[in-house]
Amino acid sequence: MNGINGWIMGCLLTLCSVSVVGQTYQKSDSVAICRLLREAPQDANTLWFARHFLGKPYVAYTLEVNEQEQLVVNTRQMDCTTLVETVVALTLCRQENKKQWEDYLDMLTMLRYRQGMLQGYTSRLHYFSDWIDDKERVQLVKEIQEPCSSFTAVQHISVDYMSHHPTAYRALKAHPKWVETIRQQEQAITGWMRKYIPKAEVGNGQELREIVRDGDIIAITTDKEGLDIAHLGFAVWRQDGLHLLNASQLHKKVVEEPMTLGRYLQKHPRHTGIRIIRIKEHK
Repeated sequence: MNGINGWIMGCLLTLCSVSVVGQTYQKSDSVAICRLLREAPQDANTLWFARHFLGKPYVAYTLEVNEQEQLVVNTRQMDCTTLVETVVALTLCRQENKKQWEDYLDMLTMLRYRQGMLQGYTSRLHYFSDWIDDKERVQLVKEIQEPCSSFTAVQHISVDYMSHHPTAYRALKAHPKWVETIRQQEQAITGWMRKYIPKAEVGNGQELREIVRDGDIIAITTDKEGLDIAHLGFAVWRQDGLHLLNASQLHKKVVEEPMTLGRYLQKHPRHTGIRIIRIKEHK
């Protein structure tokens, strides 16, 4: 156990069982989180943490493993949303110099649930536009909406996919009475308008480089009926342009896309552009 200090030991000792009320995880998850928080430099940003998950397998529905909603921590398998939440929670913990397992659980709960309150399946933020708004309210993130020539499009948000396809969701199929609550949540955000950068403008110009920073959250907008956001990842600038670090269903793992984001968007007809979300710095 050389090289593992006292607080890591505490993490390990308190996680001898995965049967914790309200939480689902494996011991390897707690070890991985505690190690990252211990080793992260003071200025570690989202990309520092995200790159530690490169190669992790893409697996969908990793949160849908319990009959009743619990806080699921899974660092072994990722989808695009859980990768973003995991990395943002780590980054915010590091900013606030919080290194304990319990600190991470609290931060992940704050990110995943409305106003940070885990109160069943319907308290989870299922639509990312709702997630952005809620996390702005608690001052954890800020969506970039500044007036400039790149933000030439407006997304008119209209969501109803979950309430129209309840059998596609394990929890809603098992608990049809929850569908009405989901419908009310959808109606609450339908009608919102948000500026975004259309995919034709996602190139390698100086203005885009000034707007988008390495490690910003990129939310890919879609024109698919009933949905607002198709995919999530983190911004990575290279010499040839903007790239996306993401949990990729195509590559079946977490990757930094080899193609530029502009080309990636053009290959997906239902993708319309990008919204940019930045973690607020807490010092």
